[in-house]
Amino acid sequence: MARRFLTAEDVRRANAAEIVVEEGTVVTPQALEAAEQAGVAIRSGAGAWKEPAPDRGPDAQTTRQRLPHLPEPHDNPTLESAAVVTAVGKNRPGVLAAITAKIAEQKGNVNDVSQKVVEGYFHMILTVELEPGASFDAFKTALECMSSPADFAVRVMNERIFRFMHRV
Repeated sequence: MARRFLTAEDVRRANAAEIVVEEGTVVTPQALEAAEQAGVAIRSGAGAWKEPAPDRGPDAQTTRQRLPHLPEPHDNPTLESAAVVTAVGKNRPGVLAAITAKIAEQKGNVNDVSQKVVEGYFHMILTVELEPGASFDAFKTALECMSSPADFAVRVMNERIFRFMHRV
């Protein structure tokens, strides 16, 4: 049976200078990092491994024609409009203030906040607009670094990707 995914554990177990995968195999970012650290080359039958094109499914072309107002997310690293920030964790005084202060520090403007506290745990969703030319990656890193296993987790997603995922 052909392998469809290559993980970091697969790279560590291979204990080889080269791993040959089938065309279309998805190599996880952690596997790429593990291979680079170990000096392992990943290749397919056609040469060096390259990331396969995403499978958009049988209805992708029809959807693009029917919903042109919802463009596909692009690979541009700068954010053109907004981000969706989610935070989940144990409730304590100052959580919202800490997160919004970090957003302000990154030159973000909170457009909408939804927060709910249930039995001592909060769940918060914020839509944030960044100033033109701001780096989405820097924004995402700054906010996600606030996460603490004992306290709360923060995740950031490009708003265009969020809309694309939820346009069914």
